[in-house]
Amino acid sequence: MIAAGPYRKLSLWHDTVPGSLTPGAPLRGNAEADVAIVGAGFTGLWTAYYLARADPQLRIVVCEREIAGFGASGRNGGWCSALFPASLAKLERMAGRDSAIALQRAMHGAVDEVGAVAAAEGIDCHFAKGGTVQLARSPAQLEHARAEVAEAREYGFGEDDLRLLTAAEARAMAAASDVLGGTYTPHCAAIHPARLVRGLADAVRRAGVQLHERTPVLRIEPRRVTTAAGTVTARYVVRATEGYTPGLPGLERAIAPVYSLMIATAPLPESDWEQIGLAGRPTFGDLRHLIIYGQRTADGRLAFGGRGAPYHLGSAVRPAFDQVPVVFEALRRTLGQLFPAARDAEITHRWGGPIGIARDWCASAGLDRETGLGWAGGYVGDGVSTTNLAGRTLADLITGTDSELVRLPWVGHRSPPWEPEPLRWLGLNAGLRVMGLADREEARTGRPSRAAGFMGRFLGD
Repeated sequence: MIAAGPYRKLSLWHDTVPGSLTPGAPLRGNAEADVAIVGAGFTGLWTAYYLARADPQLRIVVCEREIAGFGASGRNGGWCSALFPASLAKLERMAGRDSAIALQRAMHGAVDEVGAVAAAEGIDCHFAKGGTVQLARSPAQLEHARAEVAEAREYGFGEDDLRLLTAAEARAMAAASDVLGGTYTPHCAAIHPARLVRGLADAVRRAGVQLHERTPVLRIEPRRVTTAAGTVTARYVVRATEGYTPGLPGLERAIAPVYSLMIATAPLPESDWEQIGLAGRPTFGDLRHLIIYGQRTADGRLAFGGRGAPYHLGSAVRPAFDQVPVVFEALRRTLGQLFPAARDAEITHRWGGPIGIARDWCASAGLDRETGLGWAGGYVGDGVSTTNLAGRTLADLITGTDSELVRLPWVGHRSPPWEPEPLRWLGLNAGLRVMGLADREEARTGRPSRAAGFMGRFLGD
């Protein structure tokens, strides 16, 4: 565990969240519950929230190693999007066309559900449903944009869900350099993630959930959660640990923690925003392979992140890995290339953290009724709204509610384990390198990279 004081240093979001980040009471001794949840990020808190609403008599205990929202839930890019890590084509192969479409529609609904709960609970998370603009800044990226829209049309999603942008239309949303076109979807909201996750923690406490912070979990077993301070026995045990999952015995190969890093500028003057655009606060990125993502914050900053940090041998997760100067410098340089008006902006915050990736790049949620063990995760960085869907789904599974949610194709899906080390280290870091090389190749040739397509097959597309 880290010292209690430095939590505000974790990210821009932690630094600017109102209220105290002082940890709540830890577990002291043994406890009994109907449902024990391990992890107080979005997955665990949404599950507790919907369970408490479904049955206020349930005894729900949440155990968190640090503070609520310590991990990716409090550090992410603030995209409450309808993105699901597995493609529609992959979901169709798993469960059929109708099921794939149903899951995507459920993701659309999850964006609005997050906003509705935030409003109902009085959580001012700066929710702004401005959609997402993905810029095409090379001929190859423009081909990717056309392919994405064509796939959406194949599955019955129209202009109201995803549309192709001309260069002028894209620049009107995000006045970046070298724009040839892009895509736009309305199914995304920019948020302040730490405000949302901390507000959600307050909401579950008000609902009677026992949330124990600074309570490291040592082991998860059927009907039992073992912590350093005592044991929680429960009919159901939900694992909501995402990128921190490999630290639990027996789960070392279930999820690979891969780091995503971010930077944030100081608030920019209005003269800069006149050049940059992003009115209405759409989230933004471009269609390169090595993902970048950003938003205009409610207080007038650019918060910008991307992949590129290495995967660490043995699925290691350490505070030191949150800081990779060469990646921060690459992000600063890329941001300046996108928006020249921000090239000399002061960078006030630099941070990072692990996201969780399943071996087949497909998130899942489920409950084994025989053991009472439930889980959700493997969001590949697209978890802000997917966790909401997971929480509602787990609540229905635990309470035995027959709903459309429990029949979605990700429910009960079991991803294969990751390869043992050092194969896992070699494969993941090779993938990062190939995607970076593919972006440079496409910028040089203007044609989609074959290497990226091959790597996509390795990654489970």
